Amino acid sequence: MANVVIDNLVTGMVVSSDVHDRSGRLLLSAGIKLNDKHLRMFRTWGVVEVDIADGDARKTIQPIAREIDTQRLQALETELKPLFRNTNLAHPAMEELFRLCLLRKALHAAD
Repeated sequence: MANVVIDNLVTGMVVSSDVHDRSGRLLLSAGIKLNDKHLRMFRTWGVVEVDIADGDARKTIQPIAREIDTQRLQALETELKPLFRNTNLAHPAMEELFRLCLLRKALHAAD
């Protein structure tokens, strides 16, 4: 089993445990193969991550293909730093959170 963030899910992955919305309502049962409708439903109901069979997660999640311009990345980092001003960015968890926010912002800004 692997928790996979909603942005990394692709059709064909198999859900390894039941998926519930924030209120606990069952959205999808374990053992179901994901399709586009499921992915839209997860986004609609605020599902953040889903348990996926390990083999499926390793086979289908592709690394980020495009390179992010260094200057653009630095500009986005400067833009994000004020949001993290009250945190210790030297802490590994906060450092990783900042990195993920920066990466997400860079990828969505390019779209």
